Amino acid sequence: MSEHTRVPGRYGLDEIAANELESWPNSHPERDYVEHFEIPEFTCLCPRSGFPDFATIIIDYVPDQYVVELKSLKLYMNGYRNRQISHESSTNTILDELVALLHPRWMRVVGDFTVRGNIKTIVFAEHAQPGYSGPRPEYRRYYQA
Repeated sequence: MSEHTRVPGRYGLDEIAANELESWPNSHPERDYVEHFEIPEFTCLCPRSGFPDFATIIIDYVPDQYVVELKSLKLYMNGYRNRQISHESSTNTILDELVALLHPRWMRVVGDFTVRGNIKTIVFAEHAQPGYSGPRPEYRRYYQA
């Protein structure tokens, strides 16, 4: 669809719908280093009630041969906005899909969800290649809650 035939107000929705996570070659595969991402406006829908859930998703990983392309990650995360999925499943699905794409040496995804029904939920999901012994930074909140 050309820019001139786009429906006003649909550009972002169309990009989210068409998005696929992308990887890029790691320019420093010889080194263990940690990439840290914070996605403070993550939303999904409760699979039981359909009410929105809000979270900050934190991704820390040590790349191997590939890194994630950031625009594709942004659009991927926005794709959860209307998806009915639990806290646990969203966190683990993000981890599984990023591991399948990137094959990192190590990765942790944290779903730090806002209080709902007087309960605060933080879900940690982690992956490491067999024998990996490089950096695994401690989880800490970098953002202002």
